[in-house]
Amino acid sequence: MKYVFLFLCVLPAFLNAQIEPVKQDSISEKFIIIEGDSVPKRLIDLDEVIVLPRLSLKTRDERIRYYILKRKTIKVYPYAKLAAERLVALQKRLNELPKKRQKKKYAKIIQKYIENEFSAELKKLTKTEGQILVKLIHRQTGKTTFELIKELRSGWRAFWFNNTASLFDISLKRAFVPLEDEEDFLIEDILLRAFQNGVLDRQDSAFEIDYYDLNDKWSTSKNNKN
Repeated sequence: MKYVFLFLCVLPAFLNAQIEPVKQDSISEKFIIIEGDSVPKRLIDLDEVIVLPRLSLKTRDERIRYYILKRKTIKVYPYAKLAAERLVALQKRLNELPKKRQKKKYAKIIQKYIENEFSAELKKLTKTEGQILVKLIHRQTGKTTFELIKELRSGWRAFWFNNTASLFDISLKRAFVPLEDEEDFLIEDILLRAFQNGVLDRQDSAFEIDYYDLNDKWSTSKNNKN
């Protein structure tokens, strides 16, 4: 029994000596844990940053024009952003409703909400502010105000005509075309700078806009005139 006891005591040490330690897997890459997220990440997704060149406003009239346009654009942009958000929500919900009667009822609910929330402000818009709003709605939704009214029918038509000042002088078919219209380019410039400075909440355009192409086009055009 004494030898058995000694053998049992020595056996674990002998086994440990014979077994080579297994190398543990190691990861050389560093992971980042973001607060509020339980999944480690190797990379952090950052918003695209556009380095905006200094805008050439050589004359006093050009500077005045730009700053007036800036004030009006910043004023009406939130309404265009809201229109885009409501349109997406409306379309999504309408697609989920099986009956035409239900769709019509829900559309009226959304219309009533917008009327209660913004009709008082829309009535205060000037003609130029209203036209900028129409163009921005196209930027944010990809559809002109005329097309939206046509799709959403009489309720929205009455809402626009009752609440927007001087609407009879505004082209509801006006699209946002910064590559063709210099004022639209300036509006795009104003928006991008306002997004970067935190003055406005960013909402991407419904269609692709290349700011650098715009800047090259209008800088060249201005130089040719001079």
